[in-house]
Amino acid sequence: MRARWQAALLALPALIVFALFSLWPLISVIRYATWRWTGTSEPVPAGLANFSRLLTDQLLWESLGITALFAVITVPLFLFLAISIALAIEGTRFERFIKALLFAPGLITVSGSAIAWYLLYNPDFGLLLELTGFALPWNSQPAAALTLIILFTLWQQTGYGVIVASAALKGIPAEVKEAARIDGASENQVRSQIVLPLLAPVTVFLTVIGTVFALQAYTAVYLLTRGGPFGSTRVIGYYLYEVAFERFDLGYGAALTIVLMVITLAIALIQAGLLGRRARYAVGA
Repeated sequence: MRARWQAALLALPALIVFALFSLWPLISVIRYATWRWTGTSEPVPAGLANFSRLLTDQLLWESLGITALFAVITVPLFLFLAISIALAIEGTRFERFIKALLFAPGLITVSGSAIAWYLLYNPDFGLLLELTGFALPWNSQPAAALTLIILFTLWQQTGYGVIVASAALKGIPAEVKEAARIDGASENQVRSQIVLPLLAPVTVFLTVIGTVFALQAYTAVYLLTRGGPFGSTRVIGYYLYEVAFERFDLGYGAALTIVLMVITLAIALIQAGLLGRRARYAVGA
């Protein structure tokens, strides 16, 4: 009994932090979603009116489509780069240096990184234009703008993926790979038939994390393109910002927040379930 009380006391601070910084904000957002409120006016009860607006909001559906396209392109590239680079540098002389170099962009604030990218890749006066005469016209062409956001996201997140994949590679017993080589397997066969299947759980984790990051993308869009040109980079996170902090429609913004949270959680759970079964099959569990 005493041990249970001690465990409860140890868990109490964590429960308090969860209640203050997770549970209470969630309850507040749900409550705000049932109001018509600008932040300065008196809140007016609206019931489910904010949620019914979601069905006819054309900009919302467009932003969801842009977000889906962004995720479909970014997540596979993120996985490919993370695992490929981790495999390529495994056991090399400069492995630690390369991982530190790749991880460095994630340590820089997004605002500082965005300023650097703006000065480097601005199609009017950027350093890339001055040095090569070539510039990505992301301020006028929708495809170029989305490409810029994708490249910026990969530049920031790939290092994290490499660190995770590399740590998983270190956990694969060398005896397993050596036994395959003794049996006559080539290096490509070792990687494709032994190493990659054993990396399946990490692949699941990186896929879910990458998808969550993609669905919640906002900062790079805000700092670089402001959703333009012509709304081509208005992902759902940026649309939420426009609704809540430019139009001051906080009730509808709260409803959008709940929808985004539910979509993110549902996709993460579905991915984890489907990929988890494949991972267990791949490792023979």
